[in-house]
Amino acid sequence: MSNNPWSHTRTSTVADDVDFEIKGQELQFVEIELDPGESAVAEAGAMVWKDASVGMSTVFGDGSGGQDGGFMGKLLGAGKRLVTGESLFTTVFTHHGQGKARVAFAAPVPGAILPIKLDDVGGRLICQKDAFLCAARGVSIGVHFQQKIMTGLFGGEGFIMQRLDGDGWVFVQMGGTVVERELEPGEELHIDTGCVAAFTQGVDFDLVRAGSVKSMFFGGEGIFFARLRGPGKVWIQSLPFSRLAGRMLAAAGSRGGQNRGEGSILGGLGDLIDGD
Repeated sequence: MSNNPWSHTRTSTVADDVDFEIKGQELQFVEIELDPGESAVAEAGAMVWKDASVGMSTVFGDGSGGQDGGFMGKLLGAGKRLVTGESLFTTVFTHHGQGKARVAFAAPVPGAILPIKLDDVGGRLICQKDAFLCAARGVSIGVHFQQKIMTGLFGGEGFIMQRLDGDGWVFVQMGGTVVERELEPGEELHIDTGCVAAFTQGVDFDLVRAGSVKSMFFGGEGIFFARLRGPGKVWIQSLPFSRLAGRMLAAAGSRGGQNRGEGSILGGLGDLIDGD
């Protein structure tokens, strides 16, 4: 399609092996090229434009095509999406004409759209619950629960995550600047829980205390960090959507002030002192 480093031409897979190109810098969109009969699956409201020969249909669940369980299978898939905060429905875009046709999807926040071929990462990707943007038909979208009790109680955004299974292309949206780290066996990385964008299935996710008691309560970084232990790949985002939304809400307070108590118990205490 072009010399863009985030472009792809097809190889043979079980899922539809779509061609694509990612365009833009801070506000990106992905342009997917479909052959006749090929489909892309996307979250509701993600589409920017499409060729007239690309038809739209709303499906119950993830639209992966693997609905062997009949209605109950579809209901279970839709329920998993509901747990992650997504809609019960997804939109499938299918090329019904001749030749090539294109459809484009955009990320809703400033950042990057990352294309990942699932069979290159072991067939499964774990990502933040709002990370999925679109995928080639054949990719299954599920839910991933962290198993450890401490992670469940204090993991915040990292407790319930999306699980993407298959062998095809998925496009995940990440806020701010994205860094990819390859962890060796036993190598650890400590990350703010909201900044963990995605990781491969071989990575162990747990929580670690954020330093001393003084640091935990007054450091402004929260009580726990996410501890990711290799082997595997980890993607880190510098501006998670929840942090961006929190800053916007704080800046849009009743008196237009800015709440700088994020992550600290002094945030609520300061509001009481100020009379908010």
